[in-house]
Amino acid sequence: MNKQELLQRLQDIEWDNFEVKTARTDVPKDVWETVSAFSNTSGGWIVFGVSQKKKTFDIVGVDDVEKLENDMLTTLRSKTKFNIKLSPQAKRYKIDGKNVLAFFIPSSDIKPVYFNGVQNTFIRTGSGDQQASEFEINALYRDQAFGSMSEKAVEGTSVDSLNKASYKRFREYLKGFNPNLHYNTMDDDEFNQRLKIVTDGKLTYGGLLFLGTNAAITDHFSDFRVDYLEIPATNYADAEPRYTFRVEEQENLWEYYFVLFQRLRIYANNPLTIGEMGIGHEDTKEIDALREALVNLLIHSDHFSPMKPRIRVFTNRIEFENPGKLPRTVEELMKTDETLPRNPVLAKFFRLAKLCESAGYGFDRMLQWKKQTGNEVLFETSIDKTKFTFMLDTTKTIREENFTENNT
Repeated sequence: MNKQELLQRLQDIEWDNFEVKTARTDVPKDVWETVSAFSNTSGGWIVFGVSQKKKTFDIVGVDDVEKLENDMLTTLRSKTKFNIKLSPQAKRYKIDGKNVLAFFIPSSDIKPVYFNGVQNTFIRTGSGDQQASEFEINALYRDQAFGSMSEKAVEGTSVDSLNKASYKRFREYLKGFNPNLHYNTMDDDEFNQRLKIVTDGKLTYGGLLFLGTNAAITDHFSDFRVDYLEIPATNYADAEPRYTFRVEEQENLWEYYFVLFQRLRIYANNPLTIGEMGIGHEDTKEIDALREALVNLLIHSDHFSPMKPRIRVFTNRIEFENPGKLPRTVEELMKTDETLPRNPVLAKFFRLAKLCESAGYGFDRMLQWKKQTGNEVLFETSIDKTKFTFMLDTTKTIREENFTENNT
């Protein structure tokens, strides 16, 4: 952050990654809450020498720059107050003849970050610091295993824990839709090892979730399910009945994918156009957008969370909500094709089946929904969950017809 950027921020209210402290002579005690909050979320700037009165910022300056800078950095770089060593960046500014100190607190790879005990774990919500709940703290602990759990062996499982029908369907699907895939020529043992369905004679967590029997999955994941409801209103309070359709429990994520995708298809328009040679071509961009959101939900869910992945279809929107936050901010992920899946083994299964983008989070494909329908696509992520929302055209009568179908 250069001087001009700092001045620009001081013209606005506090941002979710920017906070000011008067701190003329001493490091304020409440700064540790903000350090914890920034470390546990997406990072941010803490500025000393600026006071705030409502929405107005005044530069008051720091009296002893060297002392405050040293006190702040020494505390953060040691482990006397915080549970881990932090590595902030410090900058000095001269504004109207007054000294201003700024510290950038990066998002920590190790979470939760707390001071004087785990009860002092804070997260950033909006422009404020909030003490984390036990649920949120547990989510931060689980995030330490981000990207690694899906390939770990599950004790007490074996190839006998695979659902035979699902396994056969997956192999046949790959041969039909990705016929040149070299995995198709392998026998089952090599196929399982190479795709990390099995390791050391046991199923991996990814293999279990994707192709396991429901009985084997529920032995290790309590109340395993992907919840899908169609709600005949724009909110729960106005819904009567509470829902008109609910997907029944399925054996595993592979079976959930097909059931959920077939249901979601009714909310997408895929017109048939005739080309110059008289050959019909189906435009699947809307369907592809919903498919990408569905696969994202299955791949990136924190399946160890007590919260379950769920899809809610209201009369004006479809919500895909899964436990677990994104590894970066939405803005950062949309700028790059870097992919950081929570469950790489699951991601590989869906990519080999050509059911999702080969790189990144598929934001571009999901945004085709807005381009095709004119309706917004909203992306949100917080400390313990992620939600993608596809707005619907409420003027189309098909919406009403979908909600009045008989329950199955």
